[in-house]
Amino acid sequence: MKKIVLIFGLISGAISSLMMIGTMPFADRIGHSYVLGYASIVLSLLLVFFGVRSYRDNVGKGQITFAKAFQVGLAITVISCLFYVATWEVVYFNFMPDFMDKYADGMIKKVQASGKSAAEIQVQVEKLNSMKVWYKNPFYNMAMTFIEPFPVGLVITLISAAVLRKKSPPQAAAAV
Repeated sequence: MKKIVLIFGLISGAISSLMMIGTMPFADRIGHSYVLGYASIVLSLLLVFFGVRSYRDNVGKGQITFAKAFQVGLAITVISCLFYVATWEVVYFNFMPDFMDKYADGMIKKVQASGKSAAEIQVQVEKLNSMKVWYKNPFYNMAMTFIEPFPVGLVITLISAAVLRKKSPPQAAAAV
């Protein structure tokens, strides 16, 4: 199991890392960049399906239970998510330390344009300022970054486990 999980987890992680590195420089120029971000996460995590299928076909000799398929898929997902986190930490702290400032400014402009009251705008500004402080803590930053791709991977893992599960055919009763 380790070999298949590592191979597919590393490939998935490499894809998510490369997609992040390739798209982050354009994030502020692309409208709805979160769509592109989540599309690249889904693309990279499709390897969960192929990893579970490979495990079923090569290790399980064509058979796999839902629980085992879920275990394999979850392990691939975690490896991929760790790559995603590691890449973001390097990009954020070394190349985009002003990301949260730009993000907060953009969100404040949206709130101001929405026509909300000054009190509501002030509440949002305070929340965003707190978030900027929290994001400077690498552990908080890592945790928040991990929960971006993980739910997507969890859904893909559940779907893969349900679709790919295959029990062994019932043994015919021995003739007496």
